[in-house]
Amino acid sequence: ILPIYPKEARAAGVSGVVILNVRTDEFGRVADTMVLRSIPLLDQAAIDAVKQWVYEPMVIEGKAVPVVFTVTVRFQLK
Repeated sequence: ILPIYPKEARAAGVSGVVILNVRTDEFGRVADTMVLRSIPLLDQAAIDAVKQWVYEPMVIEGKAVPVVFTVTVRFQLK
């Protein structure tokens, strides 16, 4: 699922990269996010998209475990 470019950001010509810290649960679902690099008009769109993503679970010693990593979401006007 791609992020939806906010109308306000598009009208203002705002583009760039939002970086999120993401924690997934043992099933690979996004459990929590935190903005590490912010573009205020784009942050919520990035969070909303990433929260819908599902990752392959991290398996350590045969057991699925939660994991924390960063995600870069690029917004580019065309």
